[in-house]
Amino acid sequence: MRSDNIKQGIARAPHRGLLMAAGVSKKNMKAPFIGIASSFSDLVPGHIGMRDLERQIEKGIHSAGGQAFIFGVPAVCDGIAMGHCGMRYSLPSRDLIADCVETVAEGHQLDGLVLLSNCDKITPGMLIAATRLNIPTIIVTAGPMLDGMSKCEKLTMIKGSFEAVGKFRAGMIDEKRFEELVEHSCPSAGSCQGLYTANTMACLTEVMGMSLPFCATSAAVSSEKRRIAFESGLAVVELVKKNITPDKIITKDSLRNAIITDLALGGSTNSFLHILAIANAGGIDITLKDFEELSDKIRQIVKLDPASSFTMTDLHNAGGIPAILRTLLEGNVGLKDTGMGVKDAYVNNDLIHPCTEPVTTKAGLGVLYGNIAAGGCVTKISGIDESCYEFEGIANPFDSEEEAMYALENDLVKAGDVVVIRYEGPKGGPGMREMLAPTSLLVGKGLGTSCALITDGRFSGATRGVCIGHVCPEAADGGVIALIEKGDKIKIDINKRTVDVLVDEATLEARRKNWRAPERGNLSKYLQRYAKNVEDASHGAVIL
Repeated sequence: MRSDNIKQGIARAPHRGLLMAAGVSKKNMKAPFIGIASSFSDLVPGHIGMRDLERQIEKGIHSAGGQAFIFGVPAVCDGIAMGHCGMRYSLPSRDLIADCVETVAEGHQLDGLVLLSNCDKITPGMLIAATRLNIPTIIVTAGPMLDGMSKCEKLTMIKGSFEAVGKFRAGMIDEKRFEELVEHSCPSAGSCQGLYTANTMACLTEVMGMSLPFCATSAAVSSEKRRIAFESGLAVVELVKKNITPDKIITKDSLRNAIITDLALGGSTNSFLHILAIANAGGIDITLKDFEELSDKIRQIVKLDPASSFTMTDLHNAGGIPAILRTLLEGNVGLKDTGMGVKDAYVNNDLIHPCTEPVTTKAGLGVLYGNIAAGGCVTKISGIDESCYEFEGIANPFDSEEEAMYALENDLVKAGDVVVIRYEGPKGGPGMREMLAPTSLLVGKGLGTSCALITDGRFSGATRGVCIGHVCPEAADGGVIALIEKGDKIKIDINKRTVDVLVDEATLEARRKNWRAPERGNLSKYLQRYAKNVEDASHGAVIL
C-alpha cells in the first residue's frame, strides 16, 4: 500500500507516533488509509449537509476495514459570488481545489480517496485531482435541494430569485410577492434544483462511472443519499484492494459518453471547460472538436429547468442517470456500454423521450464559429426559443459586467440589441465570470427572445435565452469581440452554428490598429498569477 511509506519500518516510527496521536489504533495501522476530501461549508447551501454525509462515508470505510481521515477543501457558491468581484475567484477555485486534494493525498500517501463534493467548480476540481493522482477514488456529490413552493407555484433558485429581480424591476410583481418568491425559492440543503452547472457535473460524474448509481439525482436531504454515502465508503475500500484507479474509469470512451449525455440533457455550458480540463489532466485526447462532432449527431431527449419546469427531483423520479444511459444505449447514438448495468433501468418516457422522438431536433448544447469566435464559442441551445435560432441585431457593447448591468437596470438596452460583454474571459476578467445576473435580468424584463447576449465570459447553467459565451479569442487577447462598436450588426445562426459581426475585414483591421485593452485596476496577486498562466476557454481554461 502507498501508506506503507508513512507507517512501515523502524525509520517510520516517528510517523506512527504522529498517526497514533491522530487516533489511529495499532490494528488500523495495517488498514488502507482512505482520505475523505470534504468541501463542507456553512457558506454554500449545496454543502451545508455534508457533516452527516461525512459520517456515513466514514462508517462505510471502517465497516469495510479501512481507516478514514477527513480533511477539508475550499468551496465557493457561484450564486452568492455572482454579479460582483467574488465571481472572479470561482473558476480559479477549480484548480485550487485540485491542488489542495493532490497536496494532502501525496503529502500523507493515502491509499484511496472519497471526494465529497456538490457545487459548480468543486466537482470538476475534484475530478481533475482524481485524474492527476490516479489512486482509487470515488466521488459523492451531495445532491440537489428540494423544489421550492409558494402559493402552489413551483420555484427554483433562478425563477424564484434571479428572474424575480427582472419581474420586480419591470413592475410585473409587487415587493411583497417578490420577497415571498425569494424566501421560498431555496427550501433545503443541496445544489440548486435545475440542470445548472452543479447538477450537470454530478450527472456527468455518474456517467463516467466515478460515482454510484443515482448519486447525481438523489436529494441532498434524503435517506437514499445517506445510504449512497455509506455504500461509497464500502466501495472505495474494494477499489483499493483491487487497485482500480481512475485511469481505468476516466477514459476517452467515458468522457465521450459524458459529452453525449450532456448534449442529450442540455446541461451547463461550463461542462465544456471542465471536460476539457479533466481530459488535459489525464492526457486524454478530447478537444472542442469532439463536442462539435457529437453535437451534429445527438438530439436532446429531456428538458429540465431552466429550459422547462421539470427539476432534478423529476429526473430522479423518472429513472435518473441510469434511465438516461439506457435510453441513449437503445438509441444507438454512439454511447459506449461501459458495463454500468443499466439495460433494465426504469425509464419514464413522459420526461425522458426515446432517441427516435427527441424533445428537439438539435443537441442541447452547441459550438459556434465565425469572425467573432474563430477559436469557437458555446451556447445552451436547450434554453433558446426556436423562433430565435436565426437572430440578427444591433451591437450594444460593454467592457465589463458592471457596465452591462447598469445599462440593463436603467433601460438602456432595448429589443433588437445584441448585448456584448467583453474583457470577462479567463485572462481579461480575470477569472471568466458568469453572466447570470444580466441574462436573468433580460429574461425577467421580457427581453429573453428579443435580445441576445455575447460574451467572452461564462454563463451559469441556469442561463436561458440567446446567449453565446466562451468567445475565443477573448477580448484581452485582441479578439474580434474587442473590436465590435455600438451599432454594428451581428448575426447569430444556431442552425448553421455561426456568429458574426457584419463588418468587413478591412474595417476590423483598421480598428485593430487603434485597439488598447482597458486597465483593470489593482488585482490580487492570486488573480495576477491566474491571468498570467491560464489557457483560453477552448482549451478548458486550465492552468499551465
